[in-house]
Amino acid sequence: MTALEVKNLQKSFGKTQVLKGIDFSLDKGQVLVILGSSGSGKTTLLRCLNFLETPDTGSITVGGKVLYDSNDAATLDDETIRQNRLHFGLVFQNFNLFPQYTALQNVTLAPTLLKKATPQAIEEQGKQLLTRVGLADKMGNYPYQLSGGQQQRVAIARALALHPEVLCFDEPTSALDPELTSEVLRVIRGLKSADSTMIVVTHEMDFARSVADKVIYMADGVIEEMGTAEEVFENPQREKTKAFLRGAKEAF
Repeated sequence: MTALEVKNLQKSFGKTQVLKGIDFSLDKGQVLVILGSSGSGKTTLLRCLNFLETPDTGSITVGGKVLYDSNDAATLDDETIRQNRLHFGLVFQNFNLFPQYTALQNVTLAPTLLKKATPQAIEEQGKQLLTRVGLADKMGNYPYQLSGGQQQRVAIARALALHPEVLCFDEPTSALDPELTSEVLRVIRGLKSADSTMIVVTHEMDFARSVADKVIYMADGVIEEMGTAEEVFENPQREKTKAFLRGAKEAF
């Protein structure tokens, strides 16, 4: 079953075209890893998918339902966009936790505001999610009392709390040192299942190889190369991809 289909997604900021026609699909339960240098359009793509930016052209379909079509004005109104955001979860680079709330309160805030269940059920789910990411003993801690890796794991639990059809990660380890990076990547790897569809923007090549069902390499706002992890890492076809992978290997 196709979980996500993206067609001809384009986005410009002023005269700068950042996305120049992005097309891909993702089956339910697949993990897509997106690679690319800074400025290639990776983050803008995630922001468009999460309706934090509105594409100029193209369409976004989740589970067979068209959420956005640039030719259909009905998909552009504010309420529709707010509802569309619930189909996606996004874990940011810098955690973006609310400092005045505990770990558990950060996880339960959105479901509470949206009245997704009873307060008791929401709290129980929050505890289960924090336990799932290894933070059963940190539920009452505030963000300043947590390490960067722990804060990012709270952010992952928070994204899971609304049961998104597609969970997106935007360089989830870029603000972390190597030891904390490994604990966050371990959690993300543990989320992989037949029911969990994920898009991960990362520069962690070994992780990408181990977790990806599909890999996209982006450059200058286009998909330069797309394939399985083995195809892209072991037998890249495009010169830009080869140069990027050589540079990544030399950097580490």
